[in-house]
Amino acid sequence: MAIALCVILFFSGTVLSVTATDYTVGDSSGWANGVDYLTWTSGKTFTVGDTLVFNYGSGMHTVDRVSSSDYSACSSGNALSTDNSGQTTVPLSSAGDYYFICGVAGHCANGMKLTVAVASPSSTTTSPPTGTTTTPTPTINTPTGTTPYSAAGRLSPASLSLLMVGLMLAVKLVVAV
Repeated sequence: MAIALCVILFFSGTVLSVTATDYTVGDSSGWANGVDYLTWTSGKTFTVGDTLVFNYGSGMHTVDRVSSSDYSACSSGNALSTDNSGQTTVPLSSAGDYYFICGVAGHCANGMKLTVAVASPSSTTTSPPTGTTTTPTPTINTPTGTTPYSAAGRLSPASLSLLMVGLMLAVKLVVAV
């Protein structure tokens, strides 16, 4: 009976929820001058599958994805991508460091720049680029509100499959007895 209850809780999503997170860059301040993006990234863990959403005045700023050296130099001349639409959504599709600046003259030099370290879903630890911090994985829903595993580690598809097979075998054993 107890195992059946655990299986029901597991499949209902109350015990474990593994989802991607949409991060609004700068929260309510958005992508703007005067925002401390180092502080904003503090306590966050970015993982493959998550999304960054940049909100800003259309035509007032740009979101330029740049290389590490262009980030340091505040140069958007070789930008990997650029947008000035007012809302830019960037899917974090691979592990590694992502660098963003505003290409409007003077904005990057005044701090309008962001770097995030993106971890693969199966990794347990990451090293952020110099001068940045990481963020915990989105809240795990448990009856007590605690996290049942490392905040930076998510269950890989293989681990989740093994867990489900184990639970099904346990249920079959209980039913057979």
